[in-house]
Amino acid sequence: MTPRERPLAGRMIGLAIVLALAFGGLAAGAGYWQVVRADELVMAPTDAANLAAARNMLRGRILDRDGRVLASSRRTEDGTPYRVYAGDAVSHPVGYASARYGAAGLERAFAAELTGATGSDPLSRALAKFLPPADRRLDLRTSLSLALQRRAVNLLGSDRGAVVMLDPRSGEVLVMAATPTFDAGAVADPATARSAFEALQDDGAAPLLNRATLGRYVPGSVFKIVTAIAGLGSGSVTPATTYPEQPPAEADGLLVSGFRIRDGHHPWTGDRELALVEATENSCNIWYALAGLETGGANLDAYARRLGFYERIPFDLPTASSQLTNGGGPLPGGFADDVELANAAYGQGEVLVTPLQMALVAATIANGGELMRPHLVTAFVDREGRETAVGPSSLGRVLDARSTAAIVEAMTEAVEGRNGRRFTSGAKVPSVPTAGKSGTAQLGGSGEPHSWFIGFAPADDPEIAIAVIVERGGRGGERASPLAGDLMRAYFAAER
Repeated sequence: MTPRERPLAGRMIGLAIVLALAFGGLAAGAGYWQVVRADELVMAPTDAANLAAARNMLRGRILDRDGRVLASSRRTEDGTPYRVYAGDAVSHPVGYASARYGAAGLERAFAAELTGATGSDPLSRALAKFLPPADRRLDLRTSLSLALQRRAVNLLGSDRGAVVMLDPRSGEVLVMAATPTFDAGAVADPATARSAFEALQDDGAAPLLNRATLGRYVPGSVFKIVTAIAGLGSGSVTPATTYPEQPPAEADGLLVSGFRIRDGHHPWTGDRELALVEATENSCNIWYALAGLETGGANLDAYARRLGFYERIPFDLPTASSQLTNGGGPLPGGFADDVELANAAYGQGEVLVTPLQMALVAATIANGGELMRPHLVTAFVDREGRETAVGPSSLGRVLDARSTAAIVEAMTEAVEGRNGRRFTSGAKVPSVPTAGKSGTAQLGGSGEPHSWFIGFAPADDPEIAIAVIVERGGRGGERASPLAGDLMRAYFAAER
């Protein structure tokens, strides 16, 4: 007996349901990609429309905070567009745009806006590909100061290193310098692109690396400010905390699980027990190692994460993540043992940071404990001169105002104090209260340590925060501190 066949009407209804579900799925997918994700896709540097526009259309200009042109467009005799730049000093933040090698820096991050492949609002960005051709390219106004940027690069000179200076109140970046620089114009020019780019790739000094955002360094004593934030924020230590084992350990070293931590930086303090301010002013490794152990790995990890460690900092350019440890250890925070934790507390061990990260540490203290999102682009300007501003935004409160004030006092003494000046020579801005912390990052083996400084000014009403790293530059007071002081003095001289 053969199975009874379903009526034709029933089969048609089933087919209709299947087709309806299939087309519904296609419609939902199309809606998701063309509406929900349209804004993201249209703005992507790898979008086909953006790549085509980059090859055939003039791009918008990139301007500094005062309207000086950092990047503009020209055409070759055969009509091919190419970019010209305001010198090598801006090569890392501005980047390059090349028909052969693509783009980097702001040129890549904001390719959609610069080429006009998108509009200035979500609706026009969603519809941009379907509209008739029009000149929708935008200029980028940035927070960079061309004068300060050039000064920072000149001060770094032939050394490898980086400088980040920003307004702690808004997160606007005034300086993002990294050396060695490179000739972005030669990469952009069709006539020289290949030879210039291949030479840069073969250069052992890695001139294409933006050390300000992607370089990861042992921080040395500038990291003590992170330990102070974690200690005070968690309530593990107070500004008055002292350790009786600290004075004798100045001579004999502090024994932690069989490992001896030494600190011979400040024999002038004698047998005096130091608290937060003096320990910071005199850059006392012993006090900070003990404070780190008291704070514990869990609290140190938690407050470091509040500052942005272990994440790529939300920024206009790609960033590398900073770390306290490589992780995997049995102690809270992933530390292997108390020895690693104690060393990390004063910036050694497995701690690695970017210059941008340490500038944000200084900026957080300068801004009363609130961390602002760093940014370079402050406005988009259309062909009619209409501006769409990019305002400041907060990444959250890291530390309460009272604890922040204690660290401000400590960092001020580290620059203004009689003993503090031994470590931060040249950082002081005349007639402006200045706060900061130097760092000497020991790397092991032969060769000079990295030279660090972080700080802000005026200490009582901060307008700028800064981080300086000079690779193999020696002690913090030898290279980074005077460089930071020069830039801060230049900023205040220009503002007056």
